Formats: sequence, C-alpha cells, structure tokens
Amino acid sequence: MTAVGGKTELVPKKGVTSSVVWNWFGFAPTDADQTSPRCKVCFKTVVSKGSSTTNLFQHLKQRHTAEWEKSCSQRSESSRNTSTPSKVKQATVPDTFLNCVPYDKNGARWKVITDAVALFIAKDMVPIYTVEKSGFINMLKVLDQKYALPSRKYFSEVALPHLYNGTRQRITRELEEDVSYYAATTDLWSSRTMQPYMSLTVHFINHTWALRSVCLQTAYFPEDHKGEVIAQGIKETLSSWNLAEDRLSCMTTDSATNMIKALKDNEWPSLQCFGHRLHNAIGKGLDPRIDRAIGICKKAVSAFSYSWKKRKEMTEVQAELGLPAHQLITESPTRWSSRQKMIERFLAQEKAIVRVLGADKKTRHLVPTWQDLDVLESVNKAVGPLQNFTDALSGEDYVSVSYVKPILHLFKTSLLLAGEEDTDLTKTIKRKIMSYLADKYSDPRQDELLDMASLMDPRFRTSYIDPGKVDHVKKRAVTELVSVGMCASKQPGPSSQGCLREPQPPPKKKMTLVTFFRKSAPVLSPHQTEVEKLETELATYLLTPEVDPDTDPLEWWKRHEPNFPRLGNLAKKYLSIQATSAPSERVFSVGGSIVTCHRASLKPDVVDRLIFLDKNAISPSSNANTLEHCCSYKLVLTVQTGLYSSVRIWKCISILCFPTSTFVCQKQQQFHHLTAVVIASRWRNMR
Repeated sequence: MTAVGGKTELVPKKGVTSSVVWNWFGFAPTDADQTSPRCKVCFKTVVSKGSSTTNLFQHLKQRHTAEWEKSCSQRSESSRNTSTPSKVKQATVPDTFLNCVPYDKNGARWKVITDAVALFIAKDMVPIYTVEKSGFINMLKVLDQKYALPSRKYFSEVALPHLYNGTRQRITRELEEDVSYYAATTDLWSSRTMQPYMSLTVHFINHTWALRSVCLQTAYFPEDHKGEVIAQGIKETLSSWNLAEDRLSCMTTDSATNMIKALKDNEWPSLQCFGHRLHNAIGKGLDPRIDRAIGICKKAVSAFSYSWKKRKEMTEVQAELGLPAHQLITESPTRWSSRQKMIERFLAQEKAIVRVLGADKKTRHLVPTWQDLDVLESVNKAVGPLQNFTDALSGEDYVSVSYVKPILHLFKTSLLLAGEEDTDLTKTIKRKIMSYLADKYSDPRQDELLDMASLMDPRFRTSYIDPGKVDHVKKRAVTELVSVGMCASKQPGPSSQGCLREPQPPPKKKMTLVTFFRKSAPVLSPHQTEVEKLETELATYLLTPEVDPDTDPLEWWKRHEPNFPRLGNLAKKYLSIQATSAPSERVFSVGGSIVTCHRASLKPDVVDRLIFLDKNAISPSSNANTLEHCCSYKLVLTVQTGLYSSVRIWKCISILCFPTSTFVCQKQQQFHHLTAVVIASRWRNMR
C-alpha cells in the first residue's frame, strides 16, 4: 500500500467487473467487505447498495464531467464489441401452456388451415379419407402443432360444401357482372362404373380481355341420349345459371348425330370440333391398300410392348446403331395422331426393329417388307404435317376459332396439295382428306360464323375471307351490331346525364408532319346515323396497321378497345368460340381421376361437385383480390363511359366497402349511393 499526495491509494473491486464505472472507483484497504466505494478523482465515499452502479454514474455526471463523458463512450464501445452471447430467455409456464393449446375452431387461423386442406382435396382430386391417414396427420402436426385436423365427416359435410357454395357464388357473380356473350362446349362420357354424364363448359372474354373457361356442370344423364333429351338438358343447365340463350354465340360439339340434332332443335349456332373432323377426314382418306402395312406395324409394336426381353434387346441395338433410345408408340383408336406417331416412330427405329425381330424365329414374320415400308412412308408424308394442328387448336385460354379458316387455306394451298415427288398413294390420301374437309365446311352458316371470327381477329381480318363475300360479312357485322343494340351499352343513358355536366372538348393539338402522312381513315361526323357510325368504325378498324402473326388478339383488343368500343363487343362474342370440344373432353380426365377404383361408389351429385371444384376453385385470398379488382375496374369503366346507373355504381361501391355483408340497411344504401354519384360526377368533371 502506497500513498499519493497524502492520500491512501484505493484498491480495485474484487472479482470480475462488467461495468466501466469501476475505472474511476475503488475501495480503501481497510474496507475488507468493500461496501463503501470511493471516487478515485475526489476520494469521496459514494453510497451504493449491493452491486448497483447507478449512484456511481450519477456522481461522475454531477462532479466530474470529463470522466463522465469518457465512461459513456467506453460504455457504448463495450456494448458494441461484446462477444458474450445473450442468454436465452426461459419460457414461462403460461407461454408453454399456450403453445400446447389447440387453435379455437371458431378462430381465424383454424379456419384458414381447414380451408386450405379442403382446397387441397378438391384441386388435387385426392380422396377425402386422406385426412385420416397417419402420414398426412403427422405432416400437419409438424407444420403447426396447435392445429387440430377435423374428421373426415367434417370435410365431407361442412368444409367441401362450404367451398363449393363459395365458388358457385363467385362464378354466378362473375357470369352476371362480366359476361356480355358466351360460347360453350359440351360432350357425353361414361365413368369407370359406366354411369353416363354430360358436361357443359362456357367460355367468355371478361373485362380484362382474358379468355375464361368455366365448367358449369357435370350432370348425371341416365336418359336415352336422343337429340331432344340432350337439348332439354342443356337448356336446363343454362337456365340454372341464369344464362340467356340469346347471349350464346356458338356451341362447339363433336360430330355425333344426336349432338347436332340437339343444337338444331334449339336453333343455336353450332360448330363441329375441328379435331373430330380432321380425325374423320384422315380415317376416310386412308386407302384400303395400307391395311396390311398398318397391321404389320401394330403387331410389331405389340411384340415389344408385351416382352421385357425384347425391349432390353431393343435398347442394346439402339445404342449399337447410334439411334435415339425411344420406346415404340402404341396406337389409340380414338386419336388419329397416335397412329401417325406410331408410324413415324416405327420408321425412325426401323433398323433396330428389323434386327431384333429377325433374330427370333417367333417374330421373324413381323419383319416389314420393303413394300410395307414404302406404304408407311407414303402415309407418313401425307398425314405427318397435320398432326400438330389438332393440339394447337385445343387450348382454351387463347383464341382458336379464328385459326380455322387460315388452316383450311394452308391445307388447300400447301400441306394437302399434291407434289411432284409424291407417290400415287400419297396423292390419293391428300385428295380424299381435302375433299372431306371441303364438304364438311361448306355449310353457309358455319362458313359465315368462321368469317366473322376471322374478321374480328386483327391478325387476319379479311385476308382469308372469300373476296366475293367480304362486303356481305361487313354488312353482317354492322347489322348484328344494330340488331342486338351493342352500341347502346357504350352510350350514356338519358337519365344519367341530367345531373352531370357535359365533358369539355379536348384542346386542339398542334399539327405535325406525321399528321400528313398517316393512313387516311374515315372520320366520324356528328350528323351521321348510327348505322353510318358503325360502318365508319368498321372501316377504320380494317385500315389499322397490320400486326405481327405472333400478336395476341386479346391483348390487341385490350389496347384498342377505346378506339373501337362497339366492335369490341362483337370481338368478345366471336373470339370466345372454341375451335374444338377439347375443354369438355378434359372433364373426362378429371372425372377419371375422381371416380377411381378406390372410390367407385361416389354419388353422381358428389362427382359433379368435385369436378366443379377441381375446375373452378381458387384460394380465398385470390377470390377476394379478383372480386375487388373486378369491382374497382367496373366502377372506373362506369364513370369513364358515362353510365351513371345508380344500380351499377351501388353494386361496385357496396362490394368494395362491404365485401362480407349480405345486406346493408336502407339508409346506408341511400347514403353510399349518393356518395358514389358525387364521386362519379367529380371524376367526370376532372376528365
């Protein structure tokens, strides 16, 4: 112990200290218990209880400012550079208890997870008893241990019916609010248990110019499949969805006689499936001379299909000859393209097939002769270029009907035109196919319908219409616009204009050089009649610049609808028509995945609901966003077009402001209706 300036030197605090304040405090050597800390600057004793350092910092702050600032800087530096990990806070008993308590079945979280499970069952077509499987239960328990999965009975009686009702309400609202015209596809099919069903799918272009497809019903159809019975069944389905028959632009079906009669009895516009017609055309076009070659090809493919040893030998020979390791393709009787693919693959693997079959005495007779190969090559050359067109026209989310006329023109002038190098058999097949198609598409009503669809497609317009019929098709378009009153839907109503000011005319734009070199287009005159205005709009549309063949016609119309508002409705009517009945045929595949051998006893109404959910159900969040976007768009469109109908505006406002309410009191309706009209008026004035 030493003394400095007559004062005893202080000793540091015993043990490990974490506070920087002890750099300025210590204890007298005689203070064995170190209960009275002293300041190293002024040697004054500072009262401090226990390990508290608050009074020590206060002493520096009040008496020694410089030392206080140093302590603060060292304190912050120490907190930044500390490497001691923070201690994990031990969970309290209440927290532990809450983590083990299941969600309340009336709570939002439990409902969200349950709805997600119901959507999974519906969209992935899994049996309802999946919720009782141990692996599925364990997966949900790992994901969220607080969620208690309800029983199978709950999903079958509560969750799935709730999802169905919500989806049906959404579809009903969409059909009422967003459909001016619709097309349809329908077909009959049988389930695994041989129960007959009839599916009906409608197609329409909505306000965002997206082509929508909705499977409305898969009805159990035990009655005789007569035309009049089918016609009545379709009428009842459309009526149950409040779809007016006069808004049906066309119904696409297969070439079955009963389907054609059903549409004829109802006097509905109809179109036979392009895929079925092409299938029948190729079937009629194939010459009997090819039967032997096709038979040899099918038997050879079957020999490989039923023999694992031959498939193994085939793989080895393919590797030795440097051929692609492709399997042979089996023909499906209902798909002509499968026969074509079988022939094409057979010719590609000819050397390997001959080598494997020739090495076995039992299959040596299946080796094709050179005459058989010549016949197969002739068939492949005639039919091969056509196989991609059926699949290309089978999509339901893009425009297909306007392609029919261009494709028929391509067949006639190129693909089915006899060439100099073609064999006699190839020429015969091409001629028969083209003759069949020309005969089936000679019906004046269907030809006119296809011309109208081509006219409304900005990629084609009048390019593939018979020059002698162009004027007639134009007159048909104008007459149809006038007769159905399409133009009225785009004009302000007289009752709505009285309370709103007329829009101010836009300021005159300065003339530029570009103006003088624009393509001349007819100009609307204020003294024109309604028919003359429609003719002018159609003429202007036909004079617009040509578009790239890869252009999406729906995107084009979405951009140009403000310029051609009347023709826009006509485009929605015809471009929604399907060229094939593939959308309804896809329902067969869904039905086959639902009515399986593990659940072959499903009742017809359950099959209908499960197919409906698979084709139409969406997540609740997507449903809400779609509805809000749709209503917002309609409110904007209502204001921009001058349609200030109180009913339309109130519908938009009520759904946006009260999305979950079933009704609002009359006073609130009156108040919000008045608010909507004021908003619309101000919006109109700002424009």
